[in-house]
Amino acid sequence: MYHTWMRFLTPGPVHHRLGLVCLGVGLQYGPLPTVGPRTLDSHVAVVISSGSGWYETPDGRRRTVTAPALLWLTPGVPHHYAPDPVTGWDEAFVGFTGPATTTYTELGYIEPDRPVVALSDAAGPRAVIARIARAARRDNPLLEVETGAAVHELLVALRRARADLAPDGDPVLKALARDAFKPMSVADHAGRHGMTLAELRTAVRRGAGCSPKDYLLGVRLDRAKELLAATELPVAAIARRVGYDDPAYFSRLFTRRVGMPPIRFRAQEARTVPGGWSNRVPDPGELPRV
Repeated sequence: MYHTWMRFLTPGPVHHRLGLVCLGVGLQYGPLPTVGPRTLDSHVAVVISSGSGWYETPDGRRRTVTAPALLWLTPGVPHHYAPDPVTGWDEAFVGFTGPATTTYTELGYIEPDRPVVALSDAAGPRAVIARIARAARRDNPLLEVETGAAVHELLVALRRARADLAPDGDPVLKALARDAFKPMSVADHAGRHGMTLAELRTAVRRGAGCSPKDYLLGVRLDRAKELLAATELPVAAIARRVGYDDPAYFSRLFTRRVGMPPIRFRAQEARTVPGGWSNRVPDPGELPRV
């Protein structure tokens, strides 16, 4: 005996232009029937929150699946899986598609080469899927947009829940962010961590979906924007604070990446900051009421 609830959606062409659309959501538990072998035309994320079973790869190798775990079903790739026939498992699934899947795959949020991913905790992804299920009612006027937006959130939740990532963040990325403003080359950063350049590139690509150089540049430009918006420091002083001794080079780099020179960014984004600028992330509950 097994229990199943599912709903399928058919977003229109205009909704596909949002980048991601939800094609279906389902909740199932118990000794569910075997799935496949089959091949899909869209992505499906299957979150196993309890129980165990197996997943068989296209070459016939069978892997044990133990909760909490994620099954990535990717378009064009045959798959075959099932829970334990006696104890079953508890699963939730979301089907989705859209042009943004290409970028999410490039960034490592969707992993076609890792069909079975161990999770540290399924609670976060399951909470997002529950919201998708609640939004998927027929009379919801926001149905396609609300469920599509939640798919973005689900991909973030699945990334955060991966068992091979530390819950409080990747230590290499945290160290790079901490030292981003120091006069250090990428090779210097690698040496500080006892890594080769190739090992650092692999670690940063896996954790942030980009190269170490791009990661450091993002940290530096983010801080430069804050200083431009909240202080009256000269551009040359800001350049030095974020790690660039040559203000002209900093300005060219800023303009190329941001799309406007630092002076124009300041003119558009400058804010009066009574009492100075704080680096502490505020809790929305403690914000003063006007």
